[in-house]
Amino acid sequence: MLNRRRAYLLALIAAAVLIFPWGVIQPRALDDLRNFVFDTFQRLAPRAYDPEAPTRVVGVDEKSLSAYGQWPWPRARLAELVDRLRELGAASIAFDFIFAEPDRAGASQLLDAISDARARAEVAKLVAKAPGGDQLFAEALSRAPATLGVTLTDAVVAPLPTKSGLAIAGDDPAPFLASFAGAVGPERRLADAAQGLGATNWLPDHDQIVRRVPLVTRAGDVLMPSLALEALRIAQGESAIVIRSSNASGQTAFGKQTGVNAIKVGAFEIDTGPNAEVRPRYSHGAAARDISAKDVLERRVGRDQIEGRIIFIGALATGLGDVRATPLEPVAPGVDVHAQIVESIAAGALLARPDWAPGLEFVVAALAFVLIMGLLYVAPPLVSAAAAPLIVVGLFAGAFYLFDRHGLLLDPAYPSLAMVGGYLFGAVTLWRAETSARRHVRQAFGKFVAPAVVDRLAEHPDRLVLGGETRELTVLFSDLRNFSRISEGMSARELTQFMNDYLTPMTDAILEQEGTVDKYMGDAVLAFWNAPLDIDDHPRKAVRAALMMRDALIGLNKRRAAAAATSGHDAQPAAMGLGLHLGPCSVGNMGSIRRFDYSILGDTVNLASRLEGASKAFQTDIVASGAVRDAAPDFAWIDLGRVQVVGKSEATHVFAIAGDSGVAGSDSYVRWHNAHDLMRQDYESGRFEVAAERASALAKSVPEPWLALYVALEERYLMLAREGLQVNWSSVWKLSSK
Repeated sequence: MLNRRRAYLLALIAAAVLIFPWGVIQPRALDDLRNFVFDTFQRLAPRAYDPEAPTRVVGVDEKSLSAYGQWPWPRARLAELVDRLRELGAASIAFDFIFAEPDRAGASQLLDAISDARARAEVAKLVAKAPGGDQLFAEALSRAPATLGVTLTDAVVAPLPTKSGLAIAGDDPAPFLASFAGAVGPERRLADAAQGLGATNWLPDHDQIVRRVPLVTRAGDVLMPSLALEALRIAQGESAIVIRSSNASGQTAFGKQTGVNAIKVGAFEIDTGPNAEVRPRYSHGAAARDISAKDVLERRVGRDQIEGRIIFIGALATGLGDVRATPLEPVAPGVDVHAQIVESIAAGALLARPDWAPGLEFVVAALAFVLIMGLLYVAPPLVSAAAAPLIVVGLFAGAFYLFDRHGLLLDPAYPSLAMVGGYLFGAVTLWRAETSARRHVRQAFGKFVAPAVVDRLAEHPDRLVLGGETRELTVLFSDLRNFSRISEGMSARELTQFMNDYLTPMTDAILEQEGTVDKYMGDAVLAFWNAPLDIDDHPRKAVRAALMMRDALIGLNKRRAAAAATSGHDAQPAAMGLGLHLGPCSVGNMGSIRRFDYSILGDTVNLASRLEGASKAFQTDIVASGAVRDAAPDFAWIDLGRVQVVGKSEATHVFAIAGDSGVAGSDSYVRWHNAHDLMRQDYESGRFEVAAERASALAKSVPEPWLALYVALEERYLMLAREGLQVNWSSVWKLSSK
């Protein structure tokens, strides 16, 4: 038995090894958690909208569409809108629209709708005398401080004229900027007439929430300002924008290129991230910000609402589809994002995540970890248990203060996780060390052996010597998932009771099907069939045991939920992963002459364990190899395809199991099985988008426990569809974790 000090030191080292690499690797899950925290801060303390803000949004809203018809409007009407805003004294007019095609609503385009040739000729004479819509729009743009939107794409298109001069101080920022092959912009006549061209792109997080927007991007070799930045430049009458990168004057980076530090336009010097991105601090939607285009055209807007302001023109009608998600609102007009960027810049309310933030967070995590682990060792359990939530509250309160008062984004989640994770790891380890000497606990977590094994050993004492034999076995490996969450908050007594309640029906299922429980490894179970006695039809018995274990776990969760409801508490449902494989194993007594164990070794055991791990990737509970499926073909199997598990160079064909032979004969299973096979055929043929659609459809029709499988498959197929079919692509799924 490990003494308390040694157990504590091992727990300290193990927890540090498990927790601190997260701060270095920065996995996406940590980034998602950080974004959630920062979004919550914005929801708790959004930027207050200032009615005197230097921006307004003139929107194509439902009222405007009702008055003037569906979008796009004739360019002549847009020319009228620009002239009206110019007359009202707008300092800058920015269109969040891409006018990439000629006017489709002008008079000349309506000629094709006239079937009578004589009438069409008469109308054509009249149209020829009138200027076209694009001409009128271009003339209006040339008279106004106007900026047109550009969308950067990965397709190479015709180059656009450069409107603003972009000066660079310091290192070349191009390698750090969001890069695109080309841009889709307005027609050349309109582009030439406008004073500015600005990109409407933003830097998407994978949840599609707009948190960061680049002020400068790159289209091929051309640097392109954003729509908001270009509108700000024109409003100030500036001709150039200055990009300050690393190693510029006052921006020393000791020779290392670290990207963009700031962008200067007129009176504004804007601190940015290395990719020239800014993080606006959003305000909630405000009626005072938005003005209907109909009201402008009908001269119902006062000069005080327009004069000297930057006017963004865009879609406010939901049906036009230009909507974005922000930390405050799941659906917000895209044009509002551009306006809020300028508002945040003008108010000095941009959020900043400094480049030193991850380093500071790592140091704080280490200090919190050391503090709680020290308390855990020297202080009574109640003291350390009370200190942990207090430290978490302190970390979040400090981070929120820096956000609210200084606009700094510092993550309290990772330090809190490091501290809580270390505490839980250490607390459980110390508890196990202090109770491991108790005989009843050792027995509760000891090895159960089928009675046939005991009888065989009693009949043949020679089997008690070291050594063994090679036999074909069916091996079962199961593991309890989310054990930490289940055990959190349990006393030692409650945890012991839970393990008894879980392991007892699992063991009974194995023994009832003539299996042998090799060992328990915490909450994991290793069992096998066909040794030391020959077991007829042992693969089928192993599969039946797996199905009985599934049913037993469902019953356990129902009992725990009922008990929790009675006591007024919540019960975290338990979930299990299970792997089955059939193959040769070395089986016999392993150990020393004084202490030995009847156990199994071999690649078959390792693969069974890896198949249990593969069940996490597929989000299902039982995964069996093709060898098991071939030996028990009458069960209801679901083909999962081929996987290459960690530590194996060859692929393994794997299957999930939906039920016994009764389920296999049901009409619902046959329909499910056929639909699943069609999905698999599309995937194997590289038709990933079609496979994803089939997976999505299956997710809506299969029983509840199988929904997660098709959600996981849909995500994988969509990821492959985004990457495109690669040369020499293989349908084998290479798993990266055990």
